[in-house]
Amino acid sequence: MAIIRASDIGNYLYCRRAWKYRRDGFESANKAELAAGTELHRRHGRKALSAVLLRAFGMLLLLASILLLVAYCAAQI
Repeated sequence: MAIIRASDIGNYLYCRRAWKYRRDGFESANKAELAAGTELHRRHGRKALSAVLLRAFGMLLLLASILLLVAYCAAQI
């Protein structure tokens, strides 16, 4: 019995014919387009990760500046 993965279910729900062709061992004719799509998703993933990291760094800088402002105000009193 073959192992069913989540990607297999997604492929089946998206296009049953393509799922069956892949299961039966037929190769895709548009490998260049598939590779380009994979690279596009990889680049988008990197950009999304860098956006999350930059936002976290910005929040850290904001917190540090607030703490410094509170310390400065406390020292003035």
